Formats: sequence, structure tokens, C-alpha cells
Amino acid sequence: MTIPAEQANTPTLPLRKEPGGWGTRKSPSFDPEFTPGARNAVSVCLRVQAEEKVCVITDEVTLQIAAAIVRELEHVGAPYNVWVLEDLASRPLTDLSREVIDDLETSQVSIFAVQAQKNELRSRMQMTDVVNRRKIRHAHMVNINRQIMLEGMRADFQKVDRLSAKVVEMVRKAKRVRAKTAAGTDLTAELNHNYRWLKTSGIITPEKWGNLPGGEIFTTPGEVNGTFVIDGVVGDYLCAKFGNLRENPLTIHMKNNRLTEAHSDNRELEDDFWKYTHTDENSDRVGEFAIGTNIDLKDVIGQILQDEKYPGVHIAFGSPYGAHTGAEWDSSTHIDVVGRKFNIWVDEQQIMEDGKFLVEA
Repeated sequence: MTIPAEQANTPTLPLRKEPGGWGTRKSPSFDPEFTPGARNAVSVCLRVQAEEKVCVITDEVTLQIAAAIVRELEHVGAPYNVWVLEDLASRPLTDLSREVIDDLETSQVSIFAVQAQKNELRSRMQMTDVVNRRKIRHAHMVNINRQIMLEGMRADFQKVDRLSAKVVEMVRKAKRVRAKTAAGTDLTAELNHNYRWLKTSGIITPEKWGNLPGGEIFTTPGEVNGTFVIDGVVGDYLCAKFGNLRENPLTIHMKNNRLTEAHSDNRELEDDFWKYTHTDENSDRVGEFAIGTNIDLKDVIGQILQDEKYPGVHIAFGSPYGAHTGAEWDSSTHIDVVGRKFNIWVDEQQIMEDGKFLVEA
């Protein structure tokens, strides 16, 4: 599940004393092409009601997308507050501001549409701590951009949800999942039935906040062993730096659920990934094993927010989202890795061949 890095140069505006709507800002104009995706987010994925209060968190770079979403909130009639991160503190954001936390505490729905910067994971975890505790229906749209609004956010999320429900029912009963690709991936995940599988199909519930665009099921694995050829993308701020890895894949090896090797012709990618996955004692531990289920996505685009929903297997090192999966360990980091064109077996039953589901939605 997700993260790049961009500094905004727009001068900081004075902090509003009594937040409401856009506060001291005027509502920005936006590209009408964003409207279908914004409507999907508000009316299909979050199902916002007129009596619900919504907390919208955005930044300078993402203002147009936030404005399209807010316009849909206005159509629904829901009250909202918009918080622009650069109005509150300098970036990268080390801590979430008290004003935003207080607003989250009284909201039923929240939307986080920003471009991530290096070393901001702590502030996002502060936000999701409130979301988890209060069971807010939360849309996590980190690094949302024009392409994603016009592609992944226009998916038929009801159909994605039906497929996700079928696949998650299968894996909840399984002992293991095996994944292979023609590029050289060959890994096996032994499943721990003490850890829960989550469905984040784009239809967001109070039980689990979700990334938008949605389309995945995930758990904390018992143990992962094998090789993963990452010819899609890597996550967090490395995604913006290295983008689509089709031409320069990163090959990693895992044993007993720990990263043991990482190799790439791109030595900077290899070094940065190794450093990231050795930040703390569990940064090299597989915390997430997931299957992407957004069948409206046709290929990896080099943006982790959308690409982790691309049909296939992806895993993440670091935080296991233990509040949801039940995993009892933790990490200060979380980085997803995505490949292409998977063959997947749940126990002995093949459910995907060359990137295409063999399960009907």
C-alpha cells in the first residue's frame, strides 16, 4: 500500500483561525476531466451523505484534484474543511498539525490527496492512527495525479469489489500462495491464519481505510521465500525517483520472510532500496502480501498508488498494518514492490495466467 517528493514554491498563506470550507483560500478552478474520477471517489467509493462532515487534506501540487473532489462534496451537500499542508507547516511534514487532527476527530469521512515527500511517513501514520481509532471512512490518495484520475479513478469499482470478494474468500481458506512470472519471479507465501486478509477494492468502509484508486486484497504473510523480479515499480519516494522499472528491473531474494539480496544494473536503485529496507530492525521483513484486483488497469505506469492495484502479486517490506491484519510486530517504514504478468496459484488452484484472472468478476 504507498508514496514521491516535490517541494512547493508557492508562498505560505496565513493560517485561518476558524476553518470552514476552503478557509482563507478561494476555491481553485480545475480540469473538468477530473470530474468522473472525483464523483467515483465521493459517491461510489466513500458514499458520502449530506449529514456527514468531511476532512479534506491536500497540498499545493494537488489543489486542482482536491477542488474537483470538493465540488462533488458540494453536490452531495456535505459540510467540509479543506487543509492545505503548506498553509500549516513547512514540507517535508514531520508532524501532522493539531488543527488537522482536531478536525479529523469530528469527521466521519476524510480524504488525503497529496504528493508525498521524503520522511513524511510519520505524519501520515499520525493521521491514520486517528482514522483507525475513530473508524473514519478514509480515502488515501497519495501521489494522485492527472493520469490516475483519468485511468484508475474511472474504474468500475463495483465490479472490482465483486472480483476482490471472490479472491479473498479463496485465500482466506488457503495454506499458501505461489507466484511466478516469465521474467524470473518465483516465490511462495506461507499464510498465517492468525493474520487477517483485508479487501480494499475501492469501496471504503469504517473497518479499513483504503487507497484510491482501489483494487487489492492483502494480509501479513506467515513467511515468504523465493525471488521477485521487480519489473514494475518500487514504492515510497523511490517511485518518483526511478519510475517504471521495465527496462532496469530490481531482483530481490527472500528467505524466512527477510530480504537477503537485491541486485540491479541500476546501482543507485539497488543502493537506495537496500538502504531503505535497512532503516530499522523490521524494514527488511515482508509485512504485506497482496494481490492486485483492479481489472480496469492495463499496465504499470510508474505510479505506485495505481500500480499496486494492477492485477498480480505485490509485496511490501516493513510495516504490516498490524491494526488491521493482527500482526504483532511493526516498522517505521513500508515500501511496496510490483511486478508484471503473473501466474498465481492458491494452494493447487491457478487463479491467474500471464496477468489475467481465471476468476470471473
